[in-house]
Amino acid sequence: MSKVGARRPRQGPRRPLSSAGVKVWIPHPAGVGLLGEVPPGVTVEPWTEPAAPPSDPAGVRFWVPPFLAGGDVTAMLARLPDLAVVQLLSAGADAWAGRVPDGVTLCDARGVHDAGTAEWVVTAILAQLRNFPAMARAQARREWAYADVTPTDELTGKRVLIVGAGSIGAAVQARLAPFDVEFTLVARTARPVDGVHGTDELPRLLPKADVVVLLVPLTEATRGMVDEKFLAAMPDGALLVNAARGPVARTAALVAELASGRLRAALDVTDPEPLPVEHPLWELPNVLLTPHVAGSVRGLLPRAYRLVGAQVRRFAAGEPLVNTVVDGY
Repeated sequence: MSKVGARRPRQGPRRPLSSAGVKVWIPHPAGVGLLGEVPPGVTVEPWTEPAAPPSDPAGVRFWVPPFLAGGDVTAMLARLPDLAVVQLLSAGADAWAGRVPDGVTLCDARGVHDAGTAEWVVTAILAQLRNFPAMARAQARREWAYADVTPTDELTGKRVLIVGAGSIGAAVQARLAPFDVEFTLVARTARPVDGVHGTDELPRLLPKADVVVLLVPLTEATRGMVDEKFLAAMPDGALLVNAARGPVARTAALVAELASGRLRAALDVTDPEPLPVEHPLWELPNVLLTPHVAGSVRGLLPRAYRLVGAQVRRFAAGEPLVNTVVDGY
């Protein structure tokens, strides 16, 4: 899913650039060997320390920023006067949208995180429905606490509402399909031919959902989408799964609803993030928290740099880039 809010970028150069040379900076030394064949005239350099550029920043045409880097990494844009392309390693572009200079093309990593994030969603749903967090706490206390209690919930037959019908949503659907669940898909704009509803239909769709999975990009339209009304519309015992961005949900509303015990949640993202140690979400027994790791798997870098390598080859050949971030998603 490309993200909302960026200026509409140009689609790369109109002629091959190999004869003039293309300098590419990437954040991982290992990425050099993962890019595949590099065209003649392309120089790839790892930029691992912000304060220590590997060479003169002048001439850098293609930059891959660090994945989930701390601080204001967009401030580095001012240090790259000849920049033409920013290729992100993240599927989300909310930290960059609207902050890239005119004439610079911004591209996200759509597709790279589909498998890892989808696996996290399936794991989180199963863990919460089968009550694994409580069992893990019992294990830490050396208590055989679940031999004669009421059976746990199950995934089979559940009604799953996926809010964010992009590539990650499709990957989640494919992995959940063998559990014989019933799907409802939602995107910003309805696509009736594909069976996708619009977000304006959420008030009538939420009461029918046992599991609600959030996969939307963070935009002005989705910020605070999960508010008091959204949560109140979910049926008793429903599970909210947030693998999108923390600010998609209003934290105060989320805490209030979860503290009542009426709903359950699995959250890979929070607002604020990192979550402060004194935050009430830590203590709620019906909440599973993970520290923004849904896409952080061992296969990430090989997949990411296959995309980067393909983009570099397109750029050097003067071909249009893919995954460009434009208005809409």
